[in-house]
Amino acid sequence: MADLWVFGYGSLMWRPGFVYERAVKARLSGFHRSLCVASHVHRGTPEKPGLVLGLDRGGSCLGLAFLVRGEHREATIAYLRERELVTHVYRETVRPIRLEHGEKAQALAYVVDRHHVQYAGRLPTAEAADIVRGAHGASGPNVDYVVNTVAHLKGLGIRDHGLEDVVKRLG
Repeated sequence: MADLWVFGYGSLMWRPGFVYERAVKARLSGFHRSLCVASHVHRGTPEKPGLVLGLDRGGSCLGLAFLVRGEHREATIAYLRERELVTHVYRETVRPIRLEHGEKAQALAYVVDRHHVQYAGRLPTAEAADIVRGAHGASGPNVDYVVNTVAHLKGLGIRDHGLEDVVKRLG
């Protein structure tokens, strides 16, 4: 079975949950990291949804690419489908990525479905911060999710100015 690359841009970067050979920084073009998904369970409720990350079209995204050996391919895909496709707000795709040393690869990536009811779209920073500040779900406060995401990204040497601006408004 062929090896598999998986592109992570949010919690997959620090909590992949699958066996991988190596992880390297990679860029996915044509999509950017965005707080564009309304969370009705983990970081909010149906009455007061929170916001979580999605890969939305346009721009590019720096994240991590995980190399999964062929013997773990099917188990990894099954795990990711269970994790990422619960409400089908994400679509499973294979996209070209560029690894940190210039190599190109094809990677499994989960991008937001703009036609899904949970798609929140591009929100002004102040509005996103207000939503995040007021939401709490089964996995805890939405604020914790966003603040921890920014901290983990910085720890990996990845800057996301849009998310950092939201965090600044939370304080």
